[in-house]
Amino acid sequence: MIPGVPGDSQAYLNGEYVRLQDAKISVLDRGFIFGDGIYEVVPVYEGRPFRMSEHLARLERSLAKVRIASPFDRAGWEALVRGLLERSATPSCLVYLQITRGVAKRDHGFPADTVTPTVFGMVSPFTPPGAAARENGQALISFPDDRWLHCDIKSVSLLGNVLAKQAAVDAGVDEVVQFRDGLLTEAASANIWVVSGGKLISPPRDHRILEGIRYGLMAELAEEAGVPFEMRDVPRAEVETADELLISSAAREVLPITRLDGRPVSDGKPGPVYAKLRAGYDARIAALLA
Repeated sequence: MIPGVPGDSQAYLNGEYVRLQDAKISVLDRGFIFGDGIYEVVPVYEGRPFRMSEHLARLERSLAKVRIASPFDRAGWEALVRGLLERSATPSCLVYLQITRGVAKRDHGFPADTVTPTVFGMVSPFTPPGAAARENGQALISFPDDRWLHCDIKSVSLLGNVLAKQAAVDAGVDEVVQFRDGLLTEAASANIWVVSGGKLISPPRDHRILEGIRYGLMAELAEEAGVPFEMRDVPRAEVETADELLISSAAREVLPITRLDGRPVSDGKPGPVYAKLRAGYDARIAALLA
């Protein structure tokens, strides 16, 4: 048995649906040996994937950037997600997909083109943020961004992110805000947003951050709410003096950051821009379920 995982949880592995605890890969899989692979996470509400097209487009971009030929076309990926959902008893969940370069002799160079990528998928329970998280917000600490410089690839090589997240766990807070060369990048597993003078501000979508699927959504919601949106480098001082700070990810949706490094952000309460974007986000989920 796998601790914390129901015995009947289903997974997909290389063309077969099996019990998650029975899924096995070779120790020579390059995902295991080198972290040579990418992943994607699709949130699902009441059996309906949220922005799946955008998630699968990012999966395809990540595969192309690491030069792994996509094992499926778009219809194939959609069928895989549907297959996992049909076998899951969890209507609200996160569908996790992982593709590695496959099984080969341990060698840093790419193996021959005849090696078949490993494709894995599973479903995890997902509970959207409740009233307490929305009303009280998140507490974060600052942390140096020491990760590699291809953060735009959703790679399974996540040791830097793991260490950043553990720093938050050790400090008893929810997440970290990372800075590289004095500029805001992102959290360990989420995007960070700054509100200043009524304007929503984010770091550029470049190699320093992973472009979260909520990245495009937040820009859409800001436009619909009449909130000016600006994408540019954000100095640390601007983060520390922000009117509001927000955090977004598949599991967090969008939440306010009310404390940073032990101090309140502004008055320590969720702000008006957050309220507008949260309302818009909720409306998008309601439309999905209508």
